Amino acid sequence: MEQAALFSPRRELGRTGFIASVLGIGDLADRSLPLETCVATLRRAIDAGLNVVDTAPGYEDGYSEQIVGEAVKGMRDKLFIVSKIDDLLDPVAPQIEASLRRLQLDYTDAFVFHGLSDMAIFAQLAAPGGGFDQLAACIEAGKTRFGGISSHNPEVLEAAMAAGLCDIAMFPVGPFVDERYITEILPLAKRRGVGSICFKTFGAGKLLGDTAGYNQPLQLRPRGKLSSGGIDDVVAVLPRLTVSECLHYTLTVDPDVALLGLSFPNEQDQAFAAAQSFQPLRAEAATDIRVRAMAARQEKGPCWWNPDPEK
Repeated sequence: MEQAALFSPRRELGRTGFIASVLGIGDLADRSLPLETCVATLRRAIDAGLNVVDTAPGYEDGYSEQIVGEAVKGMRDKLFIVSKIDDLLDPVAPQIEASLRRLQLDYTDAFVFHGLSDMAIFAQLAAPGGGFDQLAACIEAGKTRFGGISSHNPEVLEAAMAAGLCDIAMFPVGPFVDERYITEILPLAKRRGVGSICFKTFGAGKLLGDTAGYNQPLQLRPRGKLSSGGIDDVVAVLPRLTVSECLHYTLTVDPDVALLGLSFPNEQDQAFAAAQSFQPLRAEAATDIRVRAMAARQEKGPCWWNPDPEK
């Protein structure tokens, strides 16, 4: 059954001219699920009114792009589709052409350099004839409309935007991120007319439960035992936040798009309900969520987008 539309486009995505929904659809590829199931899940989010779709070649070795290609048939012109250049120092055009084949598209709305977080690599890409020039040639050839980067390094993001190399910037925003993303990078993107598509609202799931990252649960701890000696159930025992707390924090900070992983209908429903109930947080409430996010992050493995709270 088609999901009733819940969201309408709300804001221009930087200087692209595209009017984006407040939530974006992150990678939802799972090779343990049939293609048609993943396609139906993505279509469900699109039917709800979400119109920014993110993918990459490296998400399940091309499966994500295949899912997106099938899901957007008949509605492609209503969407802003972003894919990535995963191999940063390899020629750009062959990577884009391979992605377009998997997507079954003539063009995307944006290709961004994926996880560009090293200043030395950025310098190579920004040099004459480097990756950014190659991406510009692909834009000129009609293979994509816009370019940019995704990054886990505020210094790289600042340098790329200052050099005028980004139409789109993708970076962490949420209750547990380096404050520079919020206090420096997001305002810079707004001043430069760069579209901000922000991830890590839930801290790779770490803020919501006992996990070391996407699909990486910590060893489960039993809640109790049945009379037969079996485990009754398991629960998260470390501190956690709610979906609403995390998403309300991100929406209060106000990126153009909050990009969420929406891999299952129940995940979608929780996120949709949280977005529908959103009211900007007061300063004291935002501070409380940040403090509790630090506690919810501890004992859950490395955090590649942010310093560990203990440091």
